[in-house]
Amino acid sequence: MSLKHVLLPAAFASILVLAGCSKKTAAAPAAPAEVGVISVAPSAITLTRELPGRTSAFLVAEVRARVSGIVLQRHFTEGGDVKEGQLLYTIDPAPYQAALDSAKANLARADANAAVIRLQADRSKKLIDARAISQQEYDDVAASHLAAEADVAAAKAAVQTADINIGYTRVAAPVSGRIGLSQVTQGAYVQQGTATLLATIQQLDPLYVDLTQSSTDVLRLRRDLAAGKLQRAGESAAKAELLLDDNSVYSQNGTLQFSDVTVNASTNSITLRAIFPNPKNELLPGMFVRARLQEGTTPDAILVPQLAITRNSKGEATALVVGAENKVELRVLRTDRAVGNQWLIADGLKAGDQVIVQNLQRIRPGAVVKPVPATNVPASTVAAR
Repeated sequence: MSLKHVLLPAAFASILVLAGCSKKTAAAPAAPAEVGVISVAPSAITLTRELPGRTSAFLVAEVRARVSGIVLQRHFTEGGDVKEGQLLYTIDPAPYQAALDSAKANLARADANAAVIRLQADRSKKLIDARAISQQEYDDVAASHLAAEADVAAAKAAVQTADINIGYTRVAAPVSGRIGLSQVTQGAYVQQGTATLLATIQQLDPLYVDLTQSSTDVLRLRRDLAAGKLQRAGESAAKAELLLDDNSVYSQNGTLQFSDVTVNASTNSITLRAIFPNPKNELLPGMFVRARLQEGTTPDAILVPQLAITRNSKGEATALVVGAENKVELRVLRTDRAVGNQWLIADGLKAGDQVIVQNLQRIRPGAVVKPVPATNVPASTVAAR
């Protein structure tokens, strides 16, 4: 075979390869990547704030001894409910009954003495009018009459005091509520001077919840209300929802009662107090809870799903947005807070912006994309109001 016959097929193959490369070079550019977007649309929402706190009894009454003596009997069951005025303890009344009898006898003696001196004063009045006695004698009798009347008043007060002490030997519940452990037993000696603690009664329905909020948040809230960024949730007291320690939601809603006027210097926080109904006594004093309070309504809130927000090296919140000519733009945002599974955007986005929430890993700022409405985006956990 001649050299000519060998070179011609090889040259023909090279031409075919070059032709194929030329076709690849002339092929159309790749289509823009398809990304799922959501369109920013401001809406009115009610903002809430979760604050930690502890429950406390609505009323707390310490039952203490008001007379000294031996406890004869206890009339209640520990841990049970008692009514106002219900008999709780009986303290030995014998010495106080004797004191009452003695006071009554002294009163009778004072009454008798006063009656005699009253008659003497009446006679002295007639005698002084007839000038049968001196003025000094009349004055002495009149003074004795006044002293006798004072003795009667003192004796009556002594009887009243003794009667009150007799009443104190029957210790009654000052308020209705749940009574705790008895601090004394039958036969124990209690004292008036040290006011021996007998038991404690707590009223549990309704129940207080004492919350703490940082002074910074309080100032920010007041500024937003003053600037019109927030509108008050209503004319009535702010409503509150209670989250228990196991993350369950308490069935009854409460209301905010008041905010303290003093900042705690050690924690830089302010105490808030809410009140909740507790008809089934599900809540007990001292429980750790979280309360969700309504702060106000913002009429034009911009919410973006959290999955669309990332952080740059400076820790700033960023999002990818479809800009002019369908080019991807990197926006630096200012977020206010998390609202459910979304971020509340304070700055960086406006109505109509298309935020990319899907296929984020396939694009970079400056790339041309094809925006389509996002699908299968997690539903918002916050409803606009």
